[in-house]
Amino acid sequence: MKLAEIMTTNVVSVDMDCSLKLIKEVFDNASFHHLLVVEGEELLGVISDRDLLRAVSPKVGTVAETAADVADLNRRAHQIMTRQPVTLSEDADIKAAIEVFNKHRISCIPIVDAQKKPVGIISWRDILKTL
Repeated sequence: MKLAEIMTTNVVSVDMDCSLKLIKEVFDNASFHHLLVVEGEELLGVISDRDLLRAVSPKVGTVAETAADVADLNRRAHQIMTRQPVTLSEDADIKAAIEVFNKHRISCIPIVDAQKKPVGIISWRDILKTL
């Protein structure tokens, strides 16, 4: 089975200069766990909700937040993204995706076309649902 058959095609992306405040708002209101970071239409990185949790104080939005906690939200996507993410093409099969997940210990694989433009994303959960 090809990845094109099971990948999520409704991919949300941000640019490299997007603030962590906006990224936090996206994750707070979404049911997905990964954002793709693009410049123009080229994929440059991935941000997971776990990356954001590591970068932002858990005190943000509480009565205990400090000015330093709030200042973290002014950081930019390029400062926390995983650069040069491992990718596959939509013609790759499930076996190739499983090999990538096992080799690189990642939780998503961006699916890109020949110009490195993101056309989808696949998570290990997508693989499990399919199997």
